[in-house]
Amino acid sequence: MKSNSQPIKLFLVVAFNCTSLLISLTPVLAKPTLSSSLSDRNAKTTLAQATTFNQPPLPPGPPPGGRVRGGAKRGEPICPLTKPKLTALVPFTKSDEVINVWGQTTLQRPSWFFYVPYTKNSPYEVEFVLQDQDSNEISRPPIALPDKPGVIRVSLPSTAPALALNKQYRWFFTINCNKQTISPPTFVEGVIVRVELNPTVVKKLQTPELLKQYAIYAENGIWYDALTILAQLRQKNPKDATLQAEWRHLLDQIDLDDIAAEPILSKQP
Repeated sequence: MKSNSQPIKLFLVVAFNCTSLLISLTPVLAKPTLSSSLSDRNAKTTLAQATTFNQPPLPPGPPPGGRVRGGAKRGEPICPLTKPKLTALVPFTKSDEVINVWGQTTLQRPSWFFYVPYTKNSPYEVEFVLQDQDSNEISRPPIALPDKPGVIRVSLPSTAPALALNKQYRWFFTINCNKQTISPPTFVEGVIVRVELNPTVVKKLQTPELLKQYAIYAENGIWYDALTILAQLRQKNPKDATLQAEWRHLLDQIDLDDIAAEPILSKQP
């Protein structure tokens, strides 16, 4: 009997140990699926937030000047004070108390984005004007105040003249809150320059992934193209956390983080 019982005991011991090992390994083997999923998600968000907008140096010639927040040239504006104010979503720099508002595009007919705190229920007039270097009016596309406060898009129509390469164009976005007085309207203004990218960057832009195109434009200092792509992506995917984080990060880089939470309105007024 002894010779028979020893193999049985040995088998039971081995079986028990193997079972214990499998039980102890089960949660360990299950964990990587969840952790890797979280890791991928965090990596995607980190990658998005890592995109850097590289502001190019000021264009040659006189400083562009401009105004990124709503205000008036003289006196107090008639428009009600709001927080945030009328704001142009454009990079700006400060030098010796002078603000320079300007950005680059590769498009012949680009788009501008503005945070507008006033709505169509207000009896205010709004206009966008684009001028060439000699202050000649290039375009005045028809626009209207939005249904609710938010970020609107203003695009040059197909009938407008195409922007020439390496020329400075000045734009004005104006809201007149009292047509009956000579009080100055509230406005923002800046300069846009159309540039040509080098062949290496153009080749990289052939990727079908819009988020990669956005990153390439941002890293090469092409503000208007980068912003337009990201705004379009956010409109199509308003609940995407990665795109929300990227939008916040982009606006934070140009000190407009107070606009990041404002809605991007789906239709051009």
